Amino acid sequence: MSRFTIMVDTSCDLPAEYLVEHGIEVLSMPFEIDGQPHDQGYWQEISDKEYYDGLRQGRVARTSQINPESFVSVFTDYAKQDKALVIILLSSGLSSTLQNAKVALLEVKKSYPQCNIFVIDSISATTGSGLLAVLAVRKRAEGLSAGETAEWLETKKHSCFALFTVDDLMYLHRGGRLSKLSAIAGTVLNIKPLLNIAPDGTLRQKEKVRGTKAALKMLAEQMKRSLAPGARLNTVLISHTDCPDVAAQLADLIKAEFPVECLIVMMTGPIIGAHLGPGAVTLMYEGDMTREEYEKTFYA
Repeated sequence: MSRFTIMVDTSCDLPAEYLVEHGIEVLSMPFEIDGQPHDQGYWQEISDKEYYDGLRQGRVARTSQINPESFVSVFTDYAKQDKALVIILLSSGLSSTLQNAKVALLEVKKSYPQCNIFVIDSISATTGSGLLAVLAVRKRAEGLSAGETAEWLETKKHSCFALFTVDDLMYLHRGGRLSKLSAIAGTVLNIKPLLNIAPDGTLRQKEKVRGTKAALKMLAEQMKRSLAPGARLNTVLISHTDCPDVAAQLADLIKAEFPVECLIVMMTGPIIGAHLGPGAVTLMYEGDMTREEYEKTFYA
């Protein structure tokens, strides 16, 4: 079996148990709560319940990108040891982390031009980049090299879909995704926006429905649109921001509608959770068309 390291940042939200089992390394994205810094993203310093309860009580969470110096340190270590690395990062459309990694890799290549390091822009978030890591694990087990896996991921990522719905529109307003007036009006009217990660890796609103039940049905419907008739799904990931009952409802809808080999429900970590707020649900899967084809077919 070809051996190389797969690395992610903590915005990928894969369960810590999965990361350990499959030897996936993690770079932590820093965040702060009411000005108090935290350097770990998998609840080492604060529990998931404490974090989301704090947001509900009005505490403010802010996130930061991983700086170039951190990447230089990691990449130099791998280059010195002549170890191969595939690193999958939060979308360049949502964070400067990817650009910082590319700058760092160029710097490291000045001293180690033959280094076997590949930086992947997931053009996605939370379980979106997490799914690419799951697929990378699969390709590594099949014997692909780091370079072959990176090349495959660069193509495959365009047909990996990330669909969202949120409970509190004010978090999207704070992140610059909605006007304050729209956020207030939508919250009062119980409007649930349906969002996706567009082909360029940015967050886009696609539909609006009223109520959680309708939102979950629309997520399943959007999923169906991107799949071929009779499609069988290898892996589906669902993440939630402290609303396990809602995530379980979505999981039941998906399992009732589609044959799924592996469905994993997980908690969204503090990085993406800061921007979605409590009560959000994300659905991630491999589609049978690219995101660009989906956009042209249904939203042109």
